[in-house]
Amino acid sequence: MKSFAFVFARGGSKGLPGKNIRPLAGKPLIHYSIETAKNCPSIDEVFVSTDDTAIAEIARQAGAVIIERPAELASDTSPEWLSWRHGIEWVESHYGKFQYFVSLPATSPLRDVSDVEGAITKLESSLADICISITPASRSPYFNMVKVLDDETCELVIKPKGAVTRRQDAPDVFDITTVVYVATPAFIKNNDSLFSGKVTSVVVPKYRAVDIDDIYDFKLAEAIFAG
Repeated sequence: MKSFAFVFARGGSKGLPGKNIRPLAGKPLIHYSIETAKNCPSIDEVFVSTDDTAIAEIARQAGAVIIERPAELASDTSPEWLSWRHGIEWVESHYGKFQYFVSLPATSPLRDVSDVEGAITKLESSLADICISITPASRSPYFNMVKVLDDETCELVIKPKGAVTRRQDAPDVFDITTVVYVATPAFIKNNDSLFSGKVTSVVVPKYRAVDIDDIYDFKLAEAIFAG
């Protein structure tokens, strides 16, 4: 069966207005996700789900098939999961059943084909329901992340069994990235969150895990492209 890539890009963005089509190193941001998907041997088609006509036109020119996202799934408060489910149901109704759902958010322009292929391979070889991308975290809940208690004292988010005097001695922890998500369509349709089932992962280096949410993230991506 086939694997399809999806890019979910709504028009509204408070952190960085118009970011999905903002020019980055000479190309609209969304181009990078579409181009990566089209260069992946395991991807058979690329779909862009959007409520925005400008995004749709740019994505169409880049070779993607457009899914018109309903307005109720394009607000600041709309769960991304519901957009995933809508995209899957639309594709199944127009293209038939498929094996793997691959989400490639437009906000991660530095991903590599190997990141996507690696996630697909990892899900194929595991008994998991979904494969997410992760990157080494800069801070650790075992060492330098705290929570404030009711009496206004602080304690570590996770108390280690013994004394941890260096971050390197704490268990490895990772940040979830938006580089790639791979799942079976059935898992998305029958569950409500990433961790509703068995989750596996692929590790992505930090420089490829930049997630553009505001102008500072955008400037960082520009610097990496320029470097």
